[in-house]
Amino acid sequence: MADPTTTVSALRWRDGLELLDQRLLPHEERWIRVDGAAAAARMIRTLAVRGAPAIGLAGAYGLAAEARRNRDLSHLLRAARRLASARPTGADLARAVARVLDAIESAVPGERFERGLEAAKALHAADAASCLAMAAHGAALFPGDRVSLLTHCNAGALATGGIGTALGVVRAVYAQGRLDRLFACEARPVLQGARLTVWEATRDGIPVTLLPDSAAASLLASSLVAGVVVGSDRVAADGSIANKIGTYPLALAAARHGVRFVVVAPTTTFDLGCASGAEIPIEQRSPREVLMIGRKVIAPTGIEVYNPAFDVTPPELIAAIVSERGVARPVNPATVRGIAR
Repeated sequence: MADPTTTVSALRWRDGLELLDQRLLPHEERWIRVDGAAAAARMIRTLAVRGAPAIGLAGAYGLAAEARRNRDLSHLLRAARRLASARPTGADLARAVARVLDAIESAVPGERFERGLEAAKALHAADAASCLAMAAHGAALFPGDRVSLLTHCNAGALATGGIGTALGVVRAVYAQGRLDRLFACEARPVLQGARLTVWEATRDGIPVTLLPDSAAASLLASSLVAGVVVGSDRVAADGSIANKIGTYPLALAAARHGVRFVVVAPTTTFDLGCASGAEIPIEQRSPREVLMIGRKVIAPTGIEVYNPAFDVTPPELIAAIVSERGVARPVNPATVRGIAR
């Protein structure tokens, strides 16, 4: 049986960090050269790169690139702090930056760039391997000859250093010849599902149907899907997860209609120091994302906007959490701890 694969990648190192600008997809594929930590932080904040693992890798490579520009350790410490805070909700960014910083601090000054780059490349390879392991674990949770799955936002190759987390599971079911159809929510307001997930699926020949977020509950009520599979930007110690806004109502609807709701996240996303979902910091983003579609304003001038980037889904609504080390099922502090270390 063939291993799951993809033709899509979010970032690469070609004597420098290059990012596929996800703000332009699906209409234009443009790679951006990123020369240091400040540029990497800017690309992360403006969503040129997104998805917790990919953000972490962009931060790791960005700090390594900064060490080529400036080997001064005090400068690199300041750059690392600013870079690690570029997006607060996901756990991967600060962790990846810290890993590269450790390598830089332990190196002699003339080798700080080389050791930092080695650490970033090791994180990239580890994430790709984690995606394959999670895909195998997750696909086994959805038995049957023909399986349809629903996903939200984008948790694919564009969000990771490999085949994806949630979409990695979809790719595994597809490689096994069992995928009937992938249903993808549009993921308002930035439309990562419509712009990115659908693009990924069509690039790899995966049958996909796009639906508005407001249609997801009706789809779950229809018995057309075997499960919901999503990623996560942070997994708390109790099994609560933070993911793209709109995930929590999906979990509620799935529970109401007896549809399995599965979260797929690498151990880099687990934060056992965060006791519960109530402690996860939720990023508030620009009102412009809600007030505009493209360049067109769609709401009255001066209206107030509530625009959290993420919401929190409690463990009682989650059937299973998949990491590269196994499956937490049922989801509770003990099972989460068991697949986090």
